[in-house]
Parts: sequence; structure tokens; C-alpha cells
Amino acid sequence: MCGIAGILRLDGRTSDDRAALEKMRESLFHRGPDGCGSLIRGPVRLTMRRLSIIDLDGGSQPMTNESGLIHVVFNGEIYNFAELRDTLVGCGHQFRTRSDTETIVHAYEEWGDDFVRRLNGMFAIALWDESRARLVLARDRAGIKPLYYARVNDTLVFASELKALLQSGLIARDLDYRALGQYLSLEYIPAPASILRDVRKLRPGHLLVASSDGTREQAYWDLRLAQSETEPIEGSEADHARAFLKTLRRAVEREMVSDVPIGVLLSGGLDSSAVAALMTEVSQNPVRSFSVSFEERSFDESEYARLVAERLGTVHHELRVTAGDLREALPAVLNGLDEPFADPSIVPTYLVSRFARQHVKVALGGDGGDEMLAGYSTLQAHRLAPFYRALPAVVRKRVIEPAVARLPVSMQYLALEFLLKRFVQGADAPPHLQHQMWTGALYGEAKSNVLHPDVRRLVDEEEFSAMLADTATASGASHPLNRILYQDFKLYLEGDILAKVDRASMATSLETRVPFLNLDVLSHLERVPLSLKLHGFTRKYLLRKAMHGRLPREIIGRRKRGFSIPVAEWLNNDLRDLTHEYLSEARLQREGLFNPQEVARLLDEHKRRARNNAKKLWTILMFQLWRERWLDAA
Repeated sequence: MCGIAGILRLDGRTSDDRAALEKMRESLFHRGPDGCGSLIRGPVRLTMRRLSIIDLDGGSQPMTNESGLIHVVFNGEIYNFAELRDTLVGCGHQFRTRSDTETIVHAYEEWGDDFVRRLNGMFAIALWDESRARLVLARDRAGIKPLYYARVNDTLVFASELKALLQSGLIARDLDYRALGQYLSLEYIPAPASILRDVRKLRPGHLLVASSDGTREQAYWDLRLAQSETEPIEGSEADHARAFLKTLRRAVEREMVSDVPIGVLLSGGLDSSAVAALMTEVSQNPVRSFSVSFEERSFDESEYARLVAERLGTVHHELRVTAGDLREALPAVLNGLDEPFADPSIVPTYLVSRFARQHVKVALGGDGGDEMLAGYSTLQAHRLAPFYRALPAVVRKRVIEPAVARLPVSMQYLALEFLLKRFVQGADAPPHLQHQMWTGALYGEAKSNVLHPDVRRLVDEEEFSAMLADTATASGASHPLNRILYQDFKLYLEGDILAKVDRASMATSLETRVPFLNLDVLSHLERVPLSLKLHGFTRKYLLRKAMHGRLPREIIGRRKRGFSIPVAEWLNNDLRDLTHEYLSEARLQREGLFNPQEVARLLDEHKRRARNNAKKLWTILMFQLWRERWLDAA
């Protein structure tokens, strides 16, 4: 696990970039405190910081082949490197180390750009082919590892994080207003956009090739969920459960390969509990598990994590988190977020990562299970929406919607009142937009209203809606719910879940691995019929079947709660002063991005508990805090 960065002069110049390269590298120190390395060769500069996991002595980077013509820096892990190594040795390649990094060098020598199709892992790769004067950038299939890049005139710069690009001195800090619009709705910015106009993220499952001829980006993989729900299922449910269990266990075993201590982040939910259970089955040593507990009851899942740990016999570590701990962690979290990000669960994710890092250097988690196995409650809502829309309009508009609007406002996490109001709000929208309206912050008129009049015209709402529709259509799936699963995989998983875990864990120099996104598991679940994922209204049906007898019934049968913090109450209490400082009418008027009067109205409603505006206000607040740290300070 590392942080990588580099500069390529596309016109072949060999200017002195040493100072900029060093600044870029050291801004990524948290991603790799164990060592560093750089390469300056002709028009290219490669650099990296290393977190040593495999082949602690021999895995230094940049890694070079025998001829000294192919060089690579790499962030991530290749889980099938041992098999690839055997294949490549059989092809005549000679290895000097035991590291997975060297496998990439020889794989490129043997297979050219197709090398990336052979890799099972999480990765962001930069490879310089000196003989052909070309740079190859590659990102893993799901987007577990980040990779930013920008072309500025005849120079290409890239890095694991946006903050490293900024250290190059080449990037203008100009806001991308369309990305701002995406952020206000989704609470994150999905690839390929970034918050800065000239910077892009390499999309998951893509290569970027750069040379004096220019740059081109191409896909090497895509998720395919083409099965119909009515398609006959071959084999019994038990057969499917056994086959999936075998695939997932093998993925867990692959991802436990490490030369340093390893553990599991155990939330008490089904996904992380399944990973922990399989770790105990394949490990010869006791498995260490880590969880957090909260004072606020509606947010606390620690009793379930303890139940799983006791059943599995893990060496369990629990961190008690108070409201004060969460507040104190916020500055460190903000420092790691070089793009606006409004998922509040990044705060406890940071705390549990920091806690685990005191004991282990690598931790497995359950991320990706919801997207691949239909785990989100919004999918149940999609099943209900057609029945709701079939009701007479007079019943919906004059009876149900007014009744839902009159429900007492709750500030508790996922309260029924909140869920019902969300459902009614998005029930009439097209499925691709409906799905995001149920999960995101600001849409349509509400988004337009919070923006300053001069900014509204720069935020292209039609383009945003078209992007959502195009993403769903690109799935090629015949069933609408498979299109939603694809949309979640391409947008929410990459832009929110994986970005959150990467930034929070790497801020503490902890490597996190996600077996549910192992290539073997992805390939298996692509072929599993939708009805075995969402069985009627039962989510993650196949996983529940597979884990029967391996986990307590309370875990297999419980509904998903999620991992978050009491933002709604914070805004009125613990963070009241901070919120009113950064969302004050005077400040917003001076900065010219948001409509001061509308934000004041949202604050007043929330303060009076007339409406729970936590999602909207938190999203704007997190942008304001990001702006001060990354734009105004510059």
C-alpha cells in the first residue's frame, strides 16, 4: 500500500521538477510512512511513499525490470501475484524479489496493456515504458484505490490524492461548478469529475496511456448484471449458497496474505461479520477484530459486534466513542479530505481505523457487499414504488402525502418519519433519479434555491440527470433493479463508500482490504440471478443462506442499520457555533456561492425542529469547511 505521484512532459522536455516531485511525495506521507523512492528519467518523474506489507525488505519502489527500461510505482495489493509469478517464470521471466509489485513489471513485459486484465487486486498503477516513451496509468475494477490526473498544456501530472497534485504547482484551484452540483445532490463527486475544473479521476476499470501523441483513456473491464428476475434458476438455492460461500472464503483467504499483523473491522452488520467468520475458518491464528460503540443508542451496533466476536472467538477490541471524540476527530478528517465529502460516517471510520492501527497494519472489511448483493433498503422502496404510484392521485396527494408531512419530526437515525418523507419525495421520479433522491441531499428546486443566483446557471442540472440515466443504461441490464445495482456500483460505491474507507484508513496508515470486491467474487456475483440477491423483500438473500449456521441468527436476520453519527442533533447542539459561523448570512453573501436567505431558512427550520434538514445543512457545511482549507487558504 502506497501513495504514488508523477509528472510526464509530453513534449519530451527534461526540466528540473525535483522540488515539486518531493513536495508531491511528502504530501502523501500518511499513505506510506515506511519508505519512499523516486525515478527521474528523461521526460518522466515517478515517486511514491511506501507502507510495507509484503516482502518488507525487497519490495521497494520504483520497481524496474532487468533491462532497466520498464519502471512502475504502485498503490495497492495484487492477490494473485503468486500464480502470476509462476506463469511468468514459466515464460522465462526472472524475479529478484518476492513482492507483488515486480509481478506487474513482468506482466506488462509479457502481455502489454492487457496485463491489467490478469490482475486480481486493488490498485492504482503508473508504469513508464522507456523503450516506447509511454506512460500507462491503471485503476482497479471497482475503484478501491484512487488516482487523480490533470493535463496542463504539454504536461501530465497524476497522484493518489488531489492534495499531491496541488503540490506540483501546475494546477489552478478553479472550481468545477458542474461537480459542485453533483456534490450537492450525491454528497460526493463520482469519477471522472473532481471539484477542480482541470483535474479528473481515472475511472475504475480504465487505463490511461500518455505519450508524445497525446493521451487516451480506455476501459478494460465493466460490471455486467444482465440476468432477468424471471430467468429460471439453475440448481437449488443450497447449491448457489455453497458455491458463493466457497468463492467468498477463497477471496478472504487470498486477501489475508500479509507479512504484517492483520485484523478485521467488525461493525456487527452481516457483511463484516461474514468476513470475520471466514477469516476465523482459514486462519491458523486467532483473528483480531475491532469495533466502536456510541453513546447515542440509535447509532450503536456494538452489542452485535460483541455477539459475533464471542461466537467466533476473535480477540476483540472495542473503542468507546463519545460526542467529544467525534468532534475532536473532525479536523483530522477534514485535513484528509481534499475534495468535498458529506458522508458523516467517515468520522467513526477514521476513529476505528486509528484504533485498529495501534494493533495491526492491515484490516479486512465488509464494504461492497451491499452493492453486489442488493443490501440497501432503497431496493425495497423500488419494489414498493409502483404500487404506490398505482394508487389514485387524489389518495396520494390529498390523504397520504399530507399525513406523512404532518408526522412529528425526529432527529434520530433512520427514523420512520424520515424514511416515509424520503419515499414520498422521490416516488414519482424516474427510477435512476428516484434512487438518488432517496439517498442524497439536494435535488431540483431545492438545490437551485440554495445556490446563489449567479451560480445556478453554471450548475447544469440537465447534464447531471442525463449522467444518472446514462449510467443506468450503460449497465445493459434487462431488469430495472439490476440497473440500480449497477448505478450504485459505478457511483455510490466508488465515490462514497470506497473513497471514505480509503481516506479514513490511509490517514492513519492502515491498509484496508475488501473481499466482497475481489475479482473472483465480482465474477461470481455477476452470474447470480437477481432473485437470489433480493428475494421478495429480503435483501442479501444469498449471503444470509450462505452464512446460516456460521453466524448468530440475530446477525443473519437483522436489518441493515448503517454506520453514522448523530448529525441532526449535532447541528443544533455540539456543532451549533461552527454551523452558524460557516453558514452565516454575511459569510455566504461575501463568498457568493450559496443563497444566504435560503440557507438561513433551512437553519431556522432545523433549529425549531420543524423539519430535519440535517442532510442538506451538513452537505453545505462540509463544503464550506473544505473551501476554507483547500481554496481560501491558498
